[in-house]
Amino acid sequence: MDVVAGAPGRSLPLTAPGDPSARRIFAFWAPLAATWLMMAVEGPYLAAVVARLPDPTLGLAAYGVAIALAVLMEAPVIMLLSASTALVEDAVSYRRLRTFAHGLNAFSTLMLLVVLVPPVHRGLMLGVLGLPEELARLTYGALWCFLPWPAAIGYRRFWQGVLIRSGRTRLVAGGTVVRLVSMSVAALAFAIATDLPGAAVGASALSFGVVMEAAVARWMARDAIRALLVPAGRRADAADPVTVSSDPHDIAEIGRVGVSTADPASGAGTEGGELSFGEIGRFYVPLMLTSLIGIAIQPMLTFFMGRAASPVESLAVFPVVHSLGFIFRSVGLSFQDAVIALLGRRNEGYEEIRRFAIGLGATLSGILALLAFTPLSHLWFVHVSGLTPELASFAIPAARVLTPVPFLGVLLSLQRGTLIRHRTTGPIIVGTAAEITAVAIVFVAVGWGLGWVGATAAFTGFLLGRLTANIYLTPKVRAARHEAGSAIEEVRR
Repeated sequence: MDVVAGAPGRSLPLTAPGDPSARRIFAFWAPLAATWLMMAVEGPYLAAVVARLPDPTLGLAAYGVAIALAVLMEAPVIMLLSASTALVEDAVSYRRLRTFAHGLNAFSTLMLLVVLVPPVHRGLMLGVLGLPEELARLTYGALWCFLPWPAAIGYRRFWQGVLIRSGRTRLVAGGTVVRLVSMSVAALAFAIATDLPGAAVGASALSFGVVMEAAVARWMARDAIRALLVPAGRRADAADPVTVSSDPHDIAEIGRVGVSTADPASGAGTEGGELSFGEIGRFYVPLMLTSLIGIAIQPMLTFFMGRAASPVESLAVFPVVHSLGFIFRSVGLSFQDAVIALLGRRNEGYEEIRRFAIGLGATLSGILALLAFTPLSHLWFVHVSGLTPELASFAIPAARVLTPVPFLGVLLSLQRGTLIRHRTTGPIIVGTAAEITAVAIVFVAVGWGLGWVGATAAFTGFLLGRLTANIYLTPKVRAARHEAGSAIEEVRR
């Protein structure tokens, strides 16, 4: 049995030899899923708070529009976690990526400020999105509450990447707990002690939680940062190899040593030379574009729903249904990192990971179907989410359309994780572009062409767009696996 070796503070390459068992995959993936699930809870929770404040229909609609734009503004910084995990290896790389993060955070905040310029905001809300005057006014106030959001997200993800790089993954989960508690306290305080509109209460609580999480992440990362800034001559050699046991108890020890998922054979990383800003840009831009294209789906659907049948009702239920779906999709999103770590250079873990993914995806879609197609749907949307029976009648059909998406999401994580493991990231960008194109075409066809209710048309587009990405990536994954296997056989010969 392989064992974990090394000392804290080292940059340790992570390999995953052998065919991973379902038990090992679960042990590796479960903490990642727990973190994502905690973040997924905040959407339904805040929507439920807003739904219980005065004028819930307009409040939910304005909150949905505001958060869609806020998420779009954070797109440039969202991949800083991956960048810091992969690139921060020493004092130089830490400082340069930190400077890069400063620039990205400033740029994202500036974009939001531009949207808040009154003529720009009115043109966007009334002209482009076609929102009613009162809805546009409430959205404007909520967007001001989101002003700290982009930079807080950027710094949080940067420092969390440093924590993951140093092996302190439990602290990342602890930071998420702080975020949820802070957000809950803020939401209740703003709802009880102020007369802020519902959309502003939700936006303020969410921003406060993220700011607190960013501050806690920086505090938790202090030891890891201090270790990075120690002169190289006083640190242990960072090139010692390490392997990971197939025993889940040994896997847990990863949390006590520095770990990197970089493949030593790939030549990636900064060892042997200083990390330049050009290298950071070449690494980061493809990730950022993929994130930007993917995040654009929600604002695009907001635009489409504003011009489709029942626009206010659709905009009101969209964040509620979307948040419910995200609870299930988040589990699939967390699976991508497990695929990257456990796949193996020769795809030796692929078949077991694929079987695990199929079982996981089927389970998630089955649970969502049970919720959407039974009386539990009324219980969830009316009594838990706080929708009126009238709004629930719009939400339930949309949720039913969404039921296959968790399965397709796990499949997408398997596909993307495999491509990233083999450093073939180009198809990921193309697949995401194909997905958003399909979403737009489907919505225009069924929402505007056939006159479907906006929320149902939106989630139909979301479903068929995700299926389009899966279909496109299937041959790309097969080719990447074949090419990786052929390259290794060529080296052996």
